[in-house]
Amino acid sequence: MRIGFVMTALSLAVLSFAGCSKKLEKLGLAYSGSTTAENVSLLIDDTCVDAAGPRQVEQDIFASVFEMIDAAESFILLDFFLMNEFLYEPGPGMRHLSQELVDVLVAKRKANPEVRITFITDPVNTVYGAIEAPQFSALQDAGVRVVWTNLDKLRDSNPIISKPWRMLVKPWGTGSGKALKNPMGAGRVSVRSFLKMLNFKANHRKVVITEKSLLITSANPHSGSSAHWNVALRVDGAGRTMACESESAILRMSGAEGIQPPDDQVKISEGRYRLELLTERKIKEKVLALLGRVQSGTRVDLSMFYLSDKDVIKALIAAKKAGGEVRVILDPAKDAFGRTKNGIPNRQSAARLVKAGIPLRWADTHGEQCHVKMLYVEQAEETATLLLGSCNYTRRNMDNFNAECNMAVSAVRDDPNMRRAREIFDRWWSNTEGRTYTTDYKTFEDRSVRRTLRAWLMERSGMGTF
Repeated sequence: MRIGFVMTALSLAVLSFAGCSKKLEKLGLAYSGSTTAENVSLLIDDTCVDAAGPRQVEQDIFASVFEMIDAAESFILLDFFLMNEFLYEPGPGMRHLSQELVDVLVAKRKANPEVRITFITDPVNTVYGAIEAPQFSALQDAGVRVVWTNLDKLRDSNPIISKPWRMLVKPWGTGSGKALKNPMGAGRVSVRSFLKMLNFKANHRKVVITEKSLLITSANPHSGSSAHWNVALRVDGAGRTMACESESAILRMSGAEGIQPPDDQVKISEGRYRLELLTERKIKEKVLALLGRVQSGTRVDLSMFYLSDKDVIKALIAAKKAGGEVRVILDPAKDAFGRTKNGIPNRQSAARLVKAGIPLRWADTHGEQCHVKMLYVEQAEETATLLLGSCNYTRRNMDNFNAECNMAVSAVRDDPNMRRAREIFDRWWSNTEGRTYTTDYKTFEDRSVRRTLRAWLMERSGMGTF
């Protein structure tokens, strides 16, 4: 009897902790690499309104992605969190972006079948096995290697759900049941798929690599997100080795073969830009290092979709106290694909920053989201660093839970990309040229104690989706 009890307890313990990796470094994640480059471009997608009324969209990012695909001669690797038609609604600036990307890749396979194409993505695009993904089926039919990220290898950001889920639900799989309405769009899903979603695990990266170029972005090829604000960095002739090493970790974690990196054309001692490719926790370390060096006269501009990480908030406040010229633009967390959100966690984080004397404005969104995740820090000694990519400044994104990828670029402050980073932030901040991009803090100020407590609990427990 005792032996049976012990064996049962051990079995439950194994089921409870199976697949819960505590050290992403052992999987090759939490990556940090550096090199130099000569050719770097900052790309911007943004949205505004003016006296004419309708939402106006100006976009650079996917035009550059399509150009990279067209120019590739050897291989193409893409890693995108979202690519589907869920929650698409026609409107100003909206486009069937997911289908556009599929069409470009299928055309590339037909025109140049010798070019190897790998597409890494997240099971969110099938609602975790409940719904077919026609875009990815079309890619596979065309000969593209599609790799679904094995999220079970990632750490539990929501242990309240994840531990009992592994014991009671995971052994039964997911499936295409019809019990519940699809929370992401049309159709219905199984209870098991819905429960898997509540683990809140994600490969949240947005990366494109060819043998010639590398692009890191905050943008998804998601039709419902096609009018969002986003940013990207494109590097030609450098950085591909780091990116291939980083992406190979995701491939191997998911049971697929890694990808052989090309030889970079720019040597480590050359190039006017210093590049750092950072994933997972390494992104947070870089953010805190940049803010920790702020002194009197340092310029700090932050544009962010979600901000709730307590260490980053403290670092921003400390940077202000150190004499830094800190400004923040946040998404008001009010729009989500036709649905209204309650402002958590951004309005609660904003209240802390404003109380500390940090000027803050909200993106003036009209159905779209300010999906930018960009930090610009300009030191008094005439150097500047631009950090951007997939990573929101939240516990889930920064503390080795999600798979994330950012790039930091450092150069002299008069470099054209650094100048453009300053100019775009100033344009958003000041609503220049008769266009409205942002609005005053008072517009979405929230002093609710109840929502403040709720935001804190959601962040600390992992029960929030941010």
